Amino acid sequence: MSELDDIRSFIAVVEAGGFGRAAQSLGLAKSIVSRRVSRLEAELGTRLLSRTTRGVSATEAGLEFKARSERVLAELEEAREAVAQQAGGVAGRLRLAMPLTFGNRHVAPVLGELAQLYPRLEIDVQASDRFVDLIGERFDAAIRIGSLKDSSLIARRIAPVYGIVVGSPDYFARRGRPQTPDELVRHDCLLYTGTQEQDWVFRIGKRWVPIRPQGRMRSDSGDTLLSWATAGLGLALLPTFIVSDAIRSGAVEPILLDYPMPVRALYVVRPPGPYVPGKVRVLIDLLVARFGGTPYWDPCQMAGHGQEQAAGHDSAEEQAEEPAYQSA
Repeated sequence: MSELDDIRSFIAVVEAGGFGRAAQSLGLAKSIVSRRVSRLEAELGTRLLSRTTRGVSATEAGLEFKARSERVLAELEEAREAVAQQAGGVAGRLRLAMPLTFGNRHVAPVLGELAQLYPRLEIDVQASDRFVDLIGERFDAAIRIGSLKDSSLIARRIAPVYGIVVGSPDYFARRGRPQTPDELVRHDCLLYTGTQEQDWVFRIGKRWVPIRPQGRMRSDSGDTLLSWATAGLGLALLPTFIVSDAIRSGAVEPILLDYPMPVRALYVVRPPGPYVPGKVRVLIDLLVARFGGTPYWDPCQMAGHGQEQAAGHDSAEEQAEEPAYQSA
């Protein structure tokens, strides 16, 4: 097993471009990773890495060894899973990245259920709005919302994600209720800063029309925007997985339902390759079972009224023309 650890450390160094970042991704001391790679080079009798002041890169021999080693490790993992399944279920460690708010609200309970179904499965989750490098940081899978851009990854579409504009009854009593998207420019809007795209896009007639909202309060947190909207401080565009409970309770009310907005999607993405590890497959199956179709957080009047379903695919990640909704 020590030889396999040496190989894994070498691959991590190449993918991270340095010993420090590789050690961080592996959860090891930098000296341990360096010692493992040096031992591997000594055993092979050749230099696998080129070390310069600008960083570390694989030599020609290193690239060849990395490619062959990755195939061997993948086959070993597949063999382990096959034996584990015969012995009574999925085993090993599932390393998953998920968005913070959606993950804590909706994914965490599913992962708890997954742990109960598969007692031999370890679950290691990073809940963050940071866009992780799935391959470089050695995640088995990630849950993402919105537009997918890296075509090298494999994506499975799980469910639609709707956006909706909301405000509190108090705000509407004081400022009035916008009847058309162009009236938004005369209102206080609560602005999400977690994306470069700041326009709110509506379908007016046969065209997608961007509206640039104006406001003095901004945040990269959907929960913060909801809190401000509930307090009557302005109008917010939020995904329904954040705002649906507040709508049901009457704390906020949806507006502009006759003007469709682009529909995004919830995806599970994984590294490229034809083989789907069993631990990723059971995760996807359970997410589809819990979130597929019309998600439970979408009231019927929001999911079906004035919304247009975006096409989704279960293959390589796709580019979307409209801006992504927040993935918080």
